[in-house]
Amino acid sequence: MMMSQRRGIHLDQSELLCKKGCGFYGNTAWQGLCSKCWREENQREKQKQIQEDWALAERLQREEEEAYASRNQKTQSQPSITPFSKFEERKTKEKSSKVNTVTKFFTPSSKTPPKKDAALFDSQSSPSPSSSASRHSFVDSDHATREFIDFLKPLKSGRDIFKQCRAFTESMVYKRDMGADELSECVQDFYQNLSERLQTQFKGSTDHVESVMDEVEKYMMTRLYKEVFCPETTDDEKKDLAIQKRIRALHWVTIEMLCVPVDEEIPEVSDSVVKAITDVIEMDSKRVPKDKLACITRCSKHIFNAIKVSKKEAASADDFLPTLIYIVLKANPPRLQSNIQYITRFCNPSRLMTGEDGYYFTNLCCAVAFIEKLDGQSLNLSTEEFELYMSGQASPHWPQASGASSCSPGSTALSQVHKRLDLLTGLGERQERVMEKARQLESDLIDWTDEVEQKVQSVLESFPPETQNPPANTASGTTSAASSAIDSDNVENELLPPPLTPQVFAG
Repeated sequence: MMMSQRRGIHLDQSELLCKKGCGFYGNTAWQGLCSKCWREENQREKQKQIQEDWALAERLQREEEEAYASRNQKTQSQPSITPFSKFEERKTKEKSSKVNTVTKFFTPSSKTPPKKDAALFDSQSSPSPSSSASRHSFVDSDHATREFIDFLKPLKSGRDIFKQCRAFTESMVYKRDMGADELSECVQDFYQNLSERLQTQFKGSTDHVESVMDEVEKYMMTRLYKEVFCPETTDDEKKDLAIQKRIRALHWVTIEMLCVPVDEEIPEVSDSVVKAITDVIEMDSKRVPKDKLACITRCSKHIFNAIKVSKKEAASADDFLPTLIYIVLKANPPRLQSNIQYITRFCNPSRLMTGEDGYYFTNLCCAVAFIEKLDGQSLNLSTEEFELYMSGQASPHWPQASGASSCSPGSTALSQVHKRLDLLTGLGERQERVMEKARQLESDLIDWTDEVEQKVQSVLESFPPETQNPPANTASGTTSAASSAIDSDNVENELLPPPLTPQVFAG
């Protein structure tokens, strides 16, 4: 009865699609638009901004010309600058220009990448990295280059493709100071231009074009991973820490609260849950956006299998999203926001707009957004209960075996676990109180000792001891009398009978 009254997490499938109605999957990072519509909207905004800036520049130029003309009219009536001052000004300008010109001959330009004379399809020569992380990155990049070359060798235009991709990746290294959005736009423009050329070359063979673009993405992103993943110009790291802290605070959320139709008591279901958690955590170890998406897809398929085995019927979209939220809460994947942003910025756009990869990735973005905005109403809890659970001052209590009809078979075990947690929490609080009282007692004892010492010292200062030295000319008789006076208090000794005297008998 209780479960029938619970409000589950429902997401209409239309909410996953682009808000422009193009039929592709949207993304929260693109304000609900797909990558295609987002780029078009972004281009329109930039064109509008360029036109506004151009109009502003023309207006400022006209104002400056008018001001310059008015100044000339005023200066014509005033005496002109002496020829000597004009000569000095011109001489100074010529001298500075000569210095700058000579300096340019000996200063290498930092904007243009160095040209390499190495032949195409040869492995890139680079300095040997010092650290182990750099060495690992270099090995991965070199391996990706060799695989890319082997893939392109059978193609007629393989050399041209490799040349373009290598030149682009080398130029991107010198753009690391650009913002993440600008870097993403450069990569997406390159993807689009290369894809259009391949479409013309392969005469509309979409599968062939996609396979080439997959290898292009793998080669480029393996080499650019360190420069474009979680760049310093963004707040991705701050978002990672925030979502990680948020998920840790929601550790008490359980299957029943999310209405997840999964029974972890079944071994196959438990195994699928563990595999799903492993896959979503493994996403951070991949470098290529396609490989990261593959981890999300495998995780989602394990979730569908767990639901199918538990319900003994095919899973629905309303079952999938709550279960995905539960998996993310249990896994707490490392650098979750950075990985989502990396996929969004640098993945092949066609993969995010359609297909199962795009569908599962869109659901993951929805799950993360739900976790960030999770409140008591979403879990059918009051605001007070939700705040108590979030602060750790209380933990949820589950019904006993008598309410088995409204809970899963593992609710009794969960109830016992939570009781033990409550008991441990209570013991911890009691220990804190005992330790606090012990510290207070220690402080009181120290204060009492100091107080006693102060009182004794004050008494000694108020009543100093009286020392009487006997005079030096005291007679010996007086001394003996004083010493005999010690027994003067023993009055009873005077009433004792005289001592017996021994008698000698003759005989």
